[in-house]
Amino acid sequence: MRVVIRIGGSVIASPPNSELIRKYADLIWNLRVRGYEVAAVVGGGSLAREFIGLAREIGLSEREQDELAISVSRLFAQMLAMKIGGYKWKNVPITIEDAVKVLAERGVVVMGGVKPGMTTDAVAALLASEAGASLIVKATDQDGIYTKDPRKYSDAEKLDEISFDELERLLAENKHRAGIHQIIDPEAIRILKEKRIKTIVVNGFNPENILSALSGEKIGTFLH
Repeated sequence: MRVVIRIGGSVIASPPNSELIRKYADLIWNLRVRGYEVAAVVGGGSLAREFIGLAREIGLSEREQDELAISVSRLFAQMLAMKIGGYKWKNVPITIEDAVKVLAERGVVVMGGVKPGMTTDAVAALLASEAGASLIVKATDQDGIYTKDPRKYSDAEKLDEISFDELERLLAENKHRAGIHQIIDPEAIRILKEKRIKTIVVNGFNPENILSALSGEKIGTFLH
């Protein structure tokens, strides 16, 4: 079974969390031992947004800001990959095509961003589509998807499941911008909807939630 794990930068990179990075390395390797083929896509989190802000301050364009954020996500991906496979895994794929090849060769691939204008959510969605993955599990900084931002609204309610159409209507953002930060970005939702890729959003601060999702337990929010 091929699965994509989208590890949010809000989880391992905001601020950088060495303990969680180690736990995700162990998790991915254990899943491989169990027979899963695992593609992990890592975000850059607040560190990436700091670079975007710095780039904006010195007058760099939106595209250039995105390039810096991509570089940060690849640093975290490189760190995670080497923790799993050692120095020989130091070169993380920079295209979807390369990632699919690496996944086929060794059963595990770790990557960050790909190109400006595409978030790591969209990368995970495209990778799942191209690799024929049956499921995406997104590890984020919330327990799932809520009716409102739970950090701002005390009456926000967690949803056990939601359709892609409903999610599109729920989200406030409707186009990409550098540093966009919401539960799943709009372009990724469009890809997931078109390709009909099942997705589960869980709290990533406990990596065991990934195992629960893969085991079919009712956890987080199920998107369909």
